[in-house]
Amino acid sequence: MAVPVGARWEVGAFLGLTAATGLIDAVSYLRLGHTFVANMTGNVVFLGFAVAPESGFRLGPPVVAVLGFVLGSLAGGRAARVMESRPRRWLGSVFGVQALVLWVCAVLVGVGVLEESGGTSYLLIFALAACFGLQNATVRHVAPRDMTTTVLTLTLTGLAADSVLGNGRSVKPYRRIGSILAMLVGAAVGALLLQSTTAWVIALAGTVVAVASLIFLVAPAPAPAAAR
Repeated sequence: MAVPVGARWEVGAFLGLTAATGLIDAVSYLRLGHTFVANMTGNVVFLGFAVAPESGFRLGPPVVAVLGFVLGSLAGGRAARVMESRPRRWLGSVFGVQALVLWVCAVLVGVGVLEESGGTSYLLIFALAACFGLQNATVRHVAPRDMTTTVLTLTLTGLAADSVLGNGRSVKPYRRIGSILAMLVGAAVGALLLQSTTAWVIALAGTVVAVASLIFLVAPAPAPAAAR
Protein backbone atom coordinates (compact mmCIF):
# COMPACT_ATOMS: atom_id res chain seq x y z
CA MET A 1 0.00 0.00 0.00
CA ALA A 2 1.28 3.49 -0.88
CA VAL A 3 2.23 5.81 1.96
CA PRO A 4 0.36 9.12 1.67
CA VAL A 5 3.47 11.30 2.16
CA GLY A 6 6.64 11.99 0.21
CA ALA A 7 9.55 9.58 0.39
CA ARG A 8 11.72 11.72 2.69
CA TRP A 9 8.85 12.28 5.10
CA GLU A 10 8.07 8.58 5.01
CA VAL A 11 11.63 7.57 5.82
CA GLY A 12 11.84 10.16 8.59
CA ALA A 13 8.65 8.86 10.20
CA PHE A 14 9.77 5.24 10.10
CA LEU A 15 13.21 6.10 11.47
CA GLY A 16 11.50 7.93 14.32
CA LEU A 17 9.36 4.89 15.07
CA THR A 18 12.53 2.77 15.07
CA ALA A 19 14.20 5.12 17.55
CA ALA A 20 11.10 4.92 19.78
CA THR A 21 11.47 1.15 19.77
CA GLY A 22 15.03 1.47 21.02
CA LEU A 23 13.94 3.85 23.78
CA ILE A 24 11.16 1.60 25.04
CA ASP A 25 13.09 -1.65 24.79
CA ALA A 26 15.77 0.01 26.93
CA VAL A 27 13.08 0.62 29.54
CA SER A 28 11.61 -2.87 29.34
CA TYR A 29 14.88 -4.78 29.37
CA LEU A 30 16.80 -2.69 31.88
CA ARG A 31 13.95 -1.83 34.27
CA LEU A 32 11.10 -4.33 33.79
CA GLY A 33 12.57 -7.74 34.39
CA HIS A 34 14.75 -8.48 31.36
CA THR A 35 12.02 -8.57 28.77
CA PHE A 36 11.31 -6.85 25.46
CA VAL A 37 8.03 -5.21 24.56
CA ALA A 38 8.75 -4.82 20.84
CA ASN A 39 11.01 -7.76 19.99
CA MET A 40 9.01 -10.93 20.45
CA THR A 41 11.83 -13.20 19.25
CA GLY A 42 13.77 -12.22 22.35
CA ASN A 43 10.80 -12.97 24.59
CA VAL A 44 10.36 -16.46 23.17
CA VAL A 45 14.04 -17.10 23.89
CA PHE A 46 13.65 -15.70 27.41
CA LEU A 47 10.72 -18.06 28.01
CA GLY A 48 13.04 -20.92 27.12
CA PHE A 49 15.72 -19.58 29.47
CA ALA A 50 13.19 -19.29 32.30
CA VAL A 51 12.71 -23.07 32.29
CA ALA A 52 16.13 -23.32 33.94
CA PRO A 53 15.64 -22.23 37.59
CA GLU A 54 19.14 -20.77 37.91
CA SER A 55 18.99 -18.73 34.69
CA GLY A 56 17.80 -15.55 36.42
CA PHE A 57 14.88 -15.15 33.99
CA ARG A 58 11.23 -15.17 35.04
CA LEU A 59 8.26 -16.49 33.10
CA GLY A 60 5.92 -13.63 34.01
CA PRO A 61 7.36 -10.62 32.13
CA PRO A 62 7.81 -12.25 28.70
CA VAL A 63 4.41 -13.97 28.92
CA VAL A 64 2.69 -10.67 29.70
CA ALA A 65 4.68 -8.93 26.94
CA VAL A 66 3.62 -11.51 24.35
CA LEU A 67 -0.03 -11.24 25.41
CA GLY A 68 0.04 -7.44 25.22
CA PHE A 69 1.79 -7.52 21.86
CA VAL A 70 -0.79 -9.92 20.41
CA LEU A 71 -3.66 -7.75 21.64
CA GLY A 72 -2.06 -4.65 20.14
CA SER A 73 -1.49 -6.49 16.87
CA LEU A 74 -5.16 -7.51 16.76
CA ALA A 75 -6.17 -3.89 17.25
CA GLY A 76 -3.73 -2.79 14.54
CA GLY A 77 -5.07 -5.37 12.12
CA ARG A 78 -8.65 -4.28 12.76
CA ALA A 79 -7.73 -0.62 12.28
CA ALA A 80 -6.06 -1.45 8.97
CA ARG A 81 -9.13 -3.30 7.76
CA VAL A 82 -11.51 -0.50 8.70
CA MET A 83 -9.43 2.56 7.80
CA GLU A 84 -6.83 1.70 5.15
CA SER A 85 -8.93 3.36 2.43
CA ARG A 86 -8.17 6.63 4.26
CA PRO A 87 -4.42 6.23 4.81
CA ARG A 88 -3.74 9.64 6.33
CA ARG A 89 -6.44 9.25 8.94
CA TRP A 90 -5.50 5.61 9.51
CA LEU A 91 -1.78 6.12 10.09
CA GLY A 92 -2.22 9.39 11.94
CA SER A 93 -4.85 7.91 14.25
CA VAL A 94 -3.02 4.67 14.99
CA PHE A 95 0.27 6.33 15.85
CA GLY A 96 -1.59 9.08 17.70
CA VAL A 97 -3.21 6.45 19.92
CA GLN A 98 0.16 4.80 20.46
CA ALA A 99 1.70 8.12 21.49
CA LEU A 100 -1.18 8.84 23.85
CA VAL A 101 -0.86 5.47 25.59
CA LEU A 102 2.89 6.00 25.98
CA TRP A 103 2.31 9.44 27.51
CA VAL A 104 -0.29 8.04 29.91
CA CYS A 105 2.18 5.33 30.95
CA ALA A 106 4.85 7.97 31.48
CA VAL A 107 2.58 10.02 33.74
CA LEU A 108 1.50 6.95 35.73
CA VAL A 109 5.12 5.92 36.21
CA GLY A 110 6.08 9.45 37.15
CA VAL A 111 3.45 9.70 39.92
CA GLY A 112 4.15 6.19 41.19
CA VAL A 113 0.92 4.47 40.14
CA LEU A 114 2.87 2.11 37.89
CA GLU A 115 6.16 0.87 39.30
CA GLU A 116 9.18 -0.88 37.83
CA SER A 117 8.72 -3.94 40.04
CA GLY A 118 5.84 -5.71 41.67
CA GLY A 119 2.34 -6.27 40.35
CA THR A 120 1.90 -2.93 38.61
CA SER A 121 5.01 -3.54 36.50
CA TYR A 122 3.04 -6.19 34.64
CA LEU A 123 0.42 -3.62 33.72
CA LEU A 124 3.19 -1.40 32.36
CA ILE A 125 4.72 -4.25 30.37
CA PHE A 126 1.32 -5.15 28.95
CA ALA A 127 0.52 -1.57 27.91
CA LEU A 128 3.92 -0.96 26.32
CA ALA A 129 3.81 -4.27 24.45
CA ALA A 130 0.31 -3.48 23.17
CA CYS A 131 1.66 -0.18 21.82
CA PHE A 132 4.31 -1.96 19.80
CA GLY A 133 1.99 -4.71 18.65
CA LEU A 134 -0.18 -1.91 17.26
CA GLN A 135 2.87 -0.33 15.63
CA ASN A 136 4.03 -3.60 14.09
CA ALA A 137 0.63 -4.52 12.72
CA THR A 138 0.38 -1.09 11.06
CA VAL A 139 3.91 -0.79 9.74
CA ARG A 140 3.82 -4.18 8.03
CA HIS A 141 1.13 -2.82 5.68
CA VAL A 142 3.03 0.25 4.54
CA ALA A 143 6.74 0.29 5.40
CA PRO A 144 9.47 -0.73 2.97
CA ARG A 145 10.75 -4.22 3.70
CA ASP A 146 14.02 -2.87 5.11
CA MET A 147 12.29 -0.50 7.58
CA THR A 148 10.33 -2.75 9.92
CA THR A 149 10.91 -0.31 12.87
CA THR A 150 11.31 -3.06 15.48
CA VAL A 151 13.46 -5.96 14.22
CA LEU A 152 16.84 -5.49 12.55
CA THR A 153 17.70 -9.08 11.64
CA LEU A 154 16.49 -8.80 8.04
CA THR A 155 17.90 -5.29 7.78
CA LEU A 156 21.38 -6.46 8.75
CA THR A 157 21.06 -9.51 6.50
CA GLY A 158 20.09 -7.38 3.53
CA LEU A 159 22.83 -4.85 4.22
CA ALA A 160 25.48 -7.57 4.05
CA ALA A 161 23.93 -9.88 1.46
CA ASP A 162 23.15 -7.13 -1.06
CA SER A 163 26.53 -5.45 -0.76
CA VAL A 164 29.33 -5.62 -3.31
CA LEU A 165 30.97 -8.31 -1.19
CA GLY A 166 27.69 -10.26 -1.04
CA ASN A 167 25.56 -10.84 -4.12
CA GLY A 168 27.07 -7.85 -5.88
CA ARG A 169 23.84 -5.91 -6.37
CA SER A 170 25.24 -2.95 -4.47
CA VAL A 171 21.78 -1.82 -3.32
CA LYS A 172 21.89 1.64 -1.77
CA PRO A 173 22.34 0.99 1.96
CA TYR A 174 21.24 4.34 3.35
CA ARG A 175 17.84 3.38 4.72
CA ARG A 176 19.17 0.18 6.23
CA ILE A 177 22.06 1.97 7.89
CA GLY A 178 19.63 4.64 9.06
CA SER A 179 17.38 2.03 10.68
CA ILE A 180 20.31 0.45 12.51
CA LEU A 181 21.55 3.82 13.74
CA ALA A 182 18.05 4.91 14.80
CA MET A 183 17.61 1.80 16.93
CA LEU A 184 21.12 2.17 18.35
CA VAL A 185 20.67 5.84 19.23
CA GLY A 186 17.23 5.22 20.74
CA ALA A 187 18.55 2.42 22.93
CA ALA A 188 21.63 4.41 23.95
CA VAL A 189 19.64 7.52 24.84
CA GLY A 190 17.16 5.38 26.74
CA ALA A 191 19.88 3.64 28.72
CA LEU A 192 21.53 6.95 29.61
CA LEU A 193 18.29 8.64 30.67
CA LEU A 194 17.27 5.62 32.75
CA GLN A 195 20.08 6.47 35.15
CA SER A 196 17.88 9.30 36.40
CA THR A 197 14.33 8.74 35.13
CA THR A 198 12.08 6.11 33.59
CA ALA A 199 9.02 8.26 33.04
CA TRP A 200 10.80 10.73 30.80
CA VAL A 201 12.19 7.98 28.59
CA ILE A 202 8.67 6.70 27.98
CA ALA A 203 7.44 10.26 27.44
CA LEU A 204 10.22 10.91 24.94
CA ALA A 205 9.26 7.80 23.01
CA GLY A 206 5.65 8.99 22.99
CA THR A 207 6.74 12.34 21.62
CA VAL A 208 8.75 10.73 18.83
CA VAL A 209 5.74 8.58 17.87
CA ALA A 210 3.50 11.66 17.98
CA VAL A 211 5.80 13.39 15.49
CA ALA A 212 5.46 10.38 13.18
CA SER A 213 1.68 10.63 13.55
CA LEU A 214 1.76 14.30 12.55
CA ILE A 215 3.93 13.51 9.54
CA PHE A 216 1.37 11.04 8.21
CA LEU A 217 -1.44 13.51 8.87
CA VAL A 218 -0.05 16.70 7.38
CA ALA A 219 3.17 16.10 5.41
CA PRO A 220 3.05 16.77 1.66
CA ALA A 221 1.89 13.94 -0.58
CA PRO A 222 4.43 12.34 -2.93
CA ALA A 223 4.88 13.88 -6.35
CA PRO A 224 3.04 11.86 -9.03
CA ALA A 225 6.26 10.62 -10.60
CA ALA A 226 7.53 9.45 -7.18
CA ALA A 227 4.36 7.74 -6.05
CA ARG A 228 4.79 4.03 -5.50
